Amino acid sequence: MSERFAEISARIETVHKLSSVITAMRGIAASRVQDAHQHLDSIRTYAATIGTAIGEALTLLPLPDAGSASGRAGRHVVLVFAAEQGFAGTYSERVFDAGKAECVDGAELFLIGDRGLSVAEERKLTVSWSAPMVLHAAQTTTLATRLTDAIFTQGTLSQVSVVHASPDGSEEMKVVCKTLVPFDYSRFPMPKTQIAPETTLPPGQLLQSLVEEYIFAELSEAVMLSFAAENEARMRAMIAAQENTEETLDEMIRTSRRLRQEEITGEIVELATASLMHA
Repeated sequence: MSERFAEISARIETVHKLSSVITAMRGIAASRVQDAHQHLDSIRTYAATIGTAIGEALTLLPLPDAGSASGRAGRHVVLVFAAEQGFAGTYSERVFDAGKAECVDGAELFLIGDRGLSVAEERKLTVSWSAPMVLHAAQTTTLATRLTDAIFTQGTLSQVSVVHASPDGSEEMKVVCKTLVPFDYSRFPMPKTQIAPETTLPPGQLLQSLVEEYIFAELSEAVMLSFAAENEARMRAMIAAQENTEETLDEMIRTSRRLRQEEITGEIVELATASLMHA
């Protein structure tokens, strides 16, 4: 009996330590989600500034045909943002499920997030290019730069699609599928004033540079949203783990008390028996 009680007590101590680890992981995930939301405002302000510049640059030359790139011979690249670390539930699987229509035959898969590599292997998807997902919000610019370079140095592309999760605070994870190329110029209204902006670059070169910069901003936003969504998923997983741990701990404490009571009862019976024998 005493051995079982000692064993249960040791297990209770272990579960207490596990609960502390889960609480710490939940706190780290929550902090990263908050950090990501703070950075998102800056990224969106930057994108809006570039968007305004694109609208002004469009006054300098005929409006490009948004559909012309889709008719061009070239490759279709799909960027899928999966999880980088574990304890995020089925996060990566759900991103792949949502992006299944995008990952069609003939499309090249660019994968961000090391946890997604095993999912791609299970689904027999060929990964043409991969990179680790960021672990801190401050790393977003570096990854977005790598992605921009990978897109614009891979030869002629007819289409570039992005599939990433987006935090929404609910149990149902939101996944966004977005097209970056062909570039949709119609999103950027031209300025109401007809005064042409002063430039130091040829209009075509200026517009191309602004488009690349805007795509960089869109990729930065995708990275940040994915980072927030992964940590939000980890928070939910840790909450579920915490609840399971508490239930297990309650059951073990009840068992411990029962064993302790049985042990005390046994000792009392032993003492009573010994007293009767010597009476």
